[in-house]
Amino acid sequence: MTNAELLKTFVAAYPAQPATAYWRAIEIGAIASHGLPEGLGLDLGCGDGILTDILLSATGPRQLVGIDPDPFEVEAARKFSFYQRLHVAPGDSIPEADASFDFVLSNSVLEHIPHLSPTIAEAARVLRPGGKFLFTVPAPPFRDNLSGPILPSVSRAQYLETLDRRIAHFNYLSGDQWKALAEAHGMRIDACLGYFDKPQTRRWETLSRMTGGLFYSVFGQKQRPIEIQRSLGLRALQNRARTPQVFANALSSLVDLGAPVDAHQDHWIESDTASCLLVTGRKL
Repeated sequence: MTNAELLKTFVAAYPAQPATAYWRAIEIGAIASHGLPEGLGLDLGCGDGILTDILLSATGPRQLVGIDPDPFEVEAARKFSFYQRLHVAPGDSIPEADASFDFVLSNSVLEHIPHLSPTIAEAARVLRPGGKFLFTVPAPPFRDNLSGPILPSVSRAQYLETLDRRIAHFNYLSGDQWKALAEAHGMRIDACLGYFDKPQTRRWETLSRMTGGLFYSVFGQKQRPIEIQRSLGLRALQNRARTPQVFANALSSLVDLGAPVDAHQDHWIESDTASCLLVTGRKL
């Protein structure tokens, strides 16, 4: 499945979140290009399960256990049969036995956790020896690749602080930092693969300004995007049905303008310029 095809699928799933659909198409394309390990996996930060369902349509079926601290998201994920079990719990307290999993998948989750070490320790604990992990995360160049504020009265530092608060980003680790964190918990990094270039980052930024950023401002910069979506009924609608594909296809063409999601379909980009990393490795 190409990134362009993934975009159409994500737009159908997230019609009110074009910026999210755009980012996820590139991200899930990166994971699908790499491939998922076989065996039983832990979906760390599973959310409502929609993203994982789309991922598995690209990689092939897997059996998973899902964990997420949000009870509303976990309840929505129960409709997916690939979850053997679902837990409402934080990542630093996984209610599963030691060495239970063949792999751990965490997609765009770890950047939302202020103190990462306990969560990485738990991921290591539940992995069997030789078990693999795949983490997708924003990297330090993400902030550099953004175009920044539109208004001259807003400094770049203010803009980045507000953006990080809105999208709840608490960390941007480099490859070396991921290596040190993994080694501290008995794991080894195999690769830090770059995706999401500067034009794509800025395309996401533009889409985000017009949707999530606008709503965040209108609601006084006090509610998280997911809370705003729930208050407007968008989250419930998203979990009930997808947009007809003919409309999603038309919208995806607009979303993709200027910085195609498939620009790097067949290769990774330099990790020191990439806005995001696919961090892969294994438990020793």
